[in-house]
Order: sequence, then C-alpha cells, then structure tokens
Amino acid sequence: MAKNPWLSLWLSAANTWAGAARGFWSAEMQRQQNTVLNEMTKPLGRLATKGSPKKASAGARKKSKRRS
Repeated sequence: MAKNPWLSLWLSAANTWAGAARGFWSAEMQRQQNTVLNEMTKPLGRLATKGSPKKASAGARKKSKRRS
C-alpha cells in the first residue's frame, strides 16, 4: 500500500491546528482556575487581616507631623 502524500500533508496541518487550539484552551482554563482561586481566597485574606492595624500611608504620616 502506497502512502498518500496529500493525506499526510493534510493530517500534519490538522495536527498543528489541534495543538494550537489545545494550547489556547489550556491557557484559558488556567486563567479561569486562577480567577476562581483568587476569588475564593480573598475573603480568607480579609478575615486573617481584619484585626491587624493598617499602616498609615506616607502622606498621612506627613499630615499628622504637621499638626503636632
């Protein structure tokens, strides 16, 4: 049975396109997973830092020194 060069060429191109699509879908899935993970951990971060005092910004520190 002889090989068909046109079929080989077509399958090679289809494989290239499939690889590009797979990479796009994988990257999109990773972005969505990161978004979900960030949304889930935001409330935990706020809960963990709720009791800790916030640092005053540089501008707030300068203003308080001027009033003294």
